[in-house]
Amino acid sequence: MSIITLTSDFGTLDYRVAAIKGSILSLNREVNITDITHSIQAFNLVQTSHIVRNAYKFFPKGSIHIIATDSFYHKSRRNILYKADGSYFIAADNGVLSLIFFDIKPEAIYEITLNNRFDDVVNFTSTDVFVPVAVHLANGGLPEVIGRKIDSAKQLSFPRPVYNESEKIMVGEVTYIDNFGNIISNINKEFFETIGRGQENFTIKFRNLSLSKIFSTHTELVSDWERETEFHGQSAAIFNDSDLLELTIYKGSKKNGAKSLFGLNVGEKIFIQFS
Repeated sequence: MSIITLTSDFGTLDYRVAAIKGSILSLNREVNITDITHSIQAFNLVQTSHIVRNAYKFFPKGSIHIIATDSFYHKSRRNILYKADGSYFIAADNGVLSLIFFDIKPEAIYEITLNNRFDDVVNFTSTDVFVPVAVHLANGGLPEVIGRKIDSAKQLSFPRPVYNESEKIMVGEVTYIDNFGNIISNINKEFFETIGRGQENFTIKFRNLSLSKIFSTHTELVSDWERETEFHGQSAAIFNDSDLLELTIYKGSKKNGAKSLFGLNVGEKIFIQFS
């Protein structure tokens, strides 16, 4: 059974998500439809890329992913299909796919042309363009039937951490804040370990705060599990399950987690000073 996933900034109050699902089922009742999320902040491509990048890898190869963030139709903007990492990704040509695959070269890129006849009217991109493409692929159709192969799509630059060797300082930034208020950076474990090899001590600095240890899990900071509740509210840095540096408050939430207590926002800098 084919799998189609849905990611959007539509929320769940309005009709749009239901319309997408109904359109898919009207064309093929056997498709397995799975929501990734519809709670993306409006038009937020970096947030979209973080969620999709970390979610799609858990789906079977060959899955079809509709990404409807900043997707409202305009005749001057293309809609595209990526074949990448063994699966398909459908989105507006707004750069979101380049953020998801900033380190993976797509196997092929197609400009979707099935709606390009002079008499075609696109009222809602997701139902009028994305759904027919997704169902065509789910039915075993070739991408060449719904689009023409192109060499490149719109590129956006994903923020990368840098290292200033003369000052022995790594500079990253906040790229995502999750549902628990955890602050996730673009500093990955491999980069940190490569730079830190041979440098025993480091200090993570952000705003006017600092940490000097990185844990491997959220619960590793609990040194005595019988007194676990005493560790609630303790601040820590970890490498999360995506191997990204994360600032966290143990058992924190949106209201009292790292975002609230540290006051960091997406785009703000995080520094690691080696010594």
